[in-house]
Amino acid sequence: MTQPNVLVLLDTPEAELRSAAKELLTLARGIGNPVAVALAEPSETTVEQLKEYGVAQLLVAHIQGETSVHLSPVAAEALALAVEKIQARAVLASPTFENKEIAARLAYAIGAGLVIDTVTVGLEGSDFIGYKRVFAGAWDIDCKITTPVAVATVRANAVVPTPAETPAQTIVREDYDVQPSELAQSVVLVSRTEHPPIAGGTGRPKLAEAAYVVAGGRGTGGDFGPVEELADVLGGAVGATRDAVDEGWIEHDAQIGQTGVTVAPRVYIGAGISGAPHHRGGMQASGVIIAVNSDADAPIFEISDFGVVGELADVLPQAAQAIREYKASQYDI
Repeated sequence: MTQPNVLVLLDTPEAELRSAAKELLTLARGIGNPVAVALAEPSETTVEQLKEYGVAQLLVAHIQGETSVHLSPVAAEALALAVEKIQARAVLASPTFENKEIAARLAYAIGAGLVIDTVTVGLEGSDFIGYKRVFAGAWDIDCKITTPVAVATVRANAVVPTPAETPAQTIVREDYDVQPSELAQSVVLVSRTEHPPIAGGTGRPKLAEAAYVVAGGRGTGGDFGPVEELADVLGGAVGATRDAVDEGWIEHDAQIGQTGVTVAPRVYIGAGISGAPHHRGGMQASGVIIAVNSDADAPIFEISDFGVVGELADVLPQAAQAIREYKASQYDI
């Protein structure tokens, strides 16, 4: 029986595959035959990584005219052509704000079912299935898409990225031209600025994609030093509550919650965070939740796997030091 083609949108093909793309390719292999699509010229590093993850076919879109590929209508039309070329059964993308808009436009254009922020993907008979958590974590729902093509954005850290048992030896590359419609060109991109990771940590992963997140709240008193230190030791990202952002202690891009970024890291550490519903709605799907708070009655302890009652200014530096010592002992072996 022929395996269905699963199209995976690459976010940064001109540089390398980020963890989110590797996760999507891992999931795609579990459904069928993974096919990558790039909206920019892929680097040699990206091509070699695709081989490692079992990708034998790569589509590269070339946008005609002066329209920017960063416009969601243009990207959606490029993906629609890719779906038609390989007769894709499903299209997977990472859960960035940009990709969610692209996915919605694509689904509408090709008459496909759409699931946003699913944490699992698969096939049940001929139907595409997904699972997601909604209403600030109050409901868990199973989704089934019965249309011929399914479109989904998948939450980061839904699966551990795993290279294919048998890497692809070669990749068949197919370049194709995209002539954006008049509607897609009705908006002009004036400027585009990519902001560095929060708090100057240039080596930190993006908040929405990080496997480890250390977040600070009102209990930090504005001092995010211990939060940043622990995040850097873990190789994670720095997050914050709405209160911390409103106080001006940290940039808005760090806000986790219903009106901020939704995260689902493997480990979430909340420091000085009470656990208000609007914050819990953005982190409740985390794999392991650890809370550090001086108030033993803080609501966040109700959803925590592990809790530490104490001052974060004492607890976080000790944790960071213990992790450093552990890493050092592993390197010495």
